[in-house]
Amino acid sequence: MREKLRVLVAEMVRGGVPLEMARREFERLYLEEVLATHEGNHSAAARELGIHRNTLAKKLETPPSRIRQVSLAS
Repeated sequence: MREKLRVLVAEMVRGGVPLEMARREFERLYLEEVLATHEGNHSAAARELGIHRNTLAKKLETPPSRIRQVSLAS
């Protein structure tokens, strides 16, 4: 998994994606994935993440970044 992440990060760097945008995108996708594993239950997802459910909701209400599609080499 670490190598796949390294490849993705390298592609983002070559594509000129700023660190802050990459960080926001990673966090948002991570939160969405945890939320999906809990079938949309914000309380359960927040508990797993160790944050308050209001914090989770606030982080998810921020619009997604406009990062270009980057293909992950398999």
